[in-house]
Amino acid sequence: MGYIKAVARRLPDGSIGAVLPFHISYEGLEKSIICKDDEDCDTLVKCMVICARRKNVIIIIYAVVSNHAHMAVLARSVYEAKAYAREVKRMYSQIYSRKYGNSKVLHRTDVDVQLLDTDWYLRNALAYIPRNAYDNGAKNLMDYKWTGFRAFFRSESSVGKGRAVSDMTRRECREVLHTGDNMGDVPWRVNSEGELEPDSFCDIAYLERAFNNDETFFHKSVGGVNMAEMTQKLVVSPRQMKTDAEFLKEVEAISLRWFMTGVRDLPSSRKARLIPYVYHTMKTTVPQLARIFGLSRNEITRLLNK
Repeated sequence: MGYIKAVARRLPDGSIGAVLPFHISYEGLEKSIICKDDEDCDTLVKCMVICARRKNVIIIIYAVVSNHAHMAVLARSVYEAKAYAREVKRMYSQIYSRKYGNSKVLHRTDVDVQLLDTDWYLRNALAYIPRNAYDNGAKNLMDYKWTGFRAFFRSESSVGKGRAVSDMTRRECREVLHTGDNMGDVPWRVNSEGELEPDSFCDIAYLERAFNNDETFFHKSVGGVNMAEMTQKLVVSPRQMKTDAEFLKEVEAISLRWFMTGVRDLPSSRKARLIPYVYHTMKTTVPQLARIFGLSRNEITRLLNK
């Protein structure tokens, strides 16, 4: 499987665990605005970071624009990645509602989570995410504030610059970070404008290693990524219900990547691993899963703990 494998990381709760990379997208299809100005973008970034600590995941890279947002994270499972994605939406929705007095704008915002399970998929997703800044009229990704792009391949870090969040009072954290959580143990730093410095919370080593620690390789990948293809794979496709033939083709590809075996030839133990992942990352139903995997609906329901 190349570079993509479970890697060991110290998680926000202090434990060391095996984690995998996931792509998370918000909205992306509808015309509703989720960030009306820079203040909203800043707030959403801070929600991402705070919720990563709450839900025990690690942010690799992210991008926030007016009507959608993307991030890549390291999590122990698709369930934890989805729990994190929901928590970001919940926290940001509360702040957005208080600010604008509108509680319904984010109600229909879609949240999708995809495991980045091949080298090609991972690298293209990591390159695709910052390129979304151009949707907000960015001329230079390095100068766009609401993406982690500038955190990587830096000659200098923000360590020692700006202010450590751990030095802030609870009141300051509520005013600047929109949270009353205890931040005494975080390594994050804010600049003179109160914005979080991305290299203080992004997993720099993971992304740089994904591109063989080669800055030119990373920048060429960002410049050359096929945006239409990645939008289809990461945003559009997970939200569309497929015919059995189309669905089988995609599930078969995953099965071959994971186990080098077709779906119908998988032993029960491996079907039990694959079915929950497919159910939680693709638009499908229990009857369709039963047809594709050759199991009864009751067996599918049991495996999904429904």
